[in-house]
Amino acid sequence: MDMSVSDESLARAAAEGDRDAFGQLIERVYDRVFAFAFRITGRRDEAEDLAQDICAALPVKLRSFQGKSRLSTWLYTLTLNAARDRFRRQKTYAKATNGWGDWEISRQAEMSEEAERLAWLRLAMDTLTPPELRETVLLMLEGLTHAEIAGVMGVSEGTISWRISEAKTKLKAMKGDAV
Repeated sequence: MDMSVSDESLARAAAEGDRDAFGQLIERVYDRVFAFAFRITGRRDEAEDLAQDICAALPVKLRSFQGKSRLSTWLYTLTLNAARDRFRRQKTYAKATNGWGDWEISRQAEMSEEAERLAWLRLAMDTLTPPELRETVLLMLEGLTHAEIAGVMGVSEGTISWRISEAKTKLKAMKGDAV
């Protein structure tokens, strides 16, 4: 794989129908998309489904990539939006099955498959409210700058700084309660 070609150049070529460029692009970005999807969902199977769905839709989605940000930032936006859509569908499904004897299906869907050492962090992240705090922290853990997170989430850098500070305060309080 030629690493001298930027992700953005590969994306433009892939958007124009270059299959080799698309293949190289998928090789470069799949692990990042999967890792972020895993952090969002907390479940390997959900993350795999999400990453595969994103990659399957990528040939069409690349046509909307304008190159105003790094491709990785654009992919984080796609992944975050896809995860939000998936969560909405799951909530709708859960409401539809509530009271119809499908309690076990919902219980299984909510069970964590993570090791015990991640249990506290996952619970803490899940309890961060509003959801934008959790999403901000997840993007920060991906190594994005405040400016990049602001771009992904469509808010100002000041809002991102406030959210990170607020999340730290809440996480410290939760950790203190757990001790």
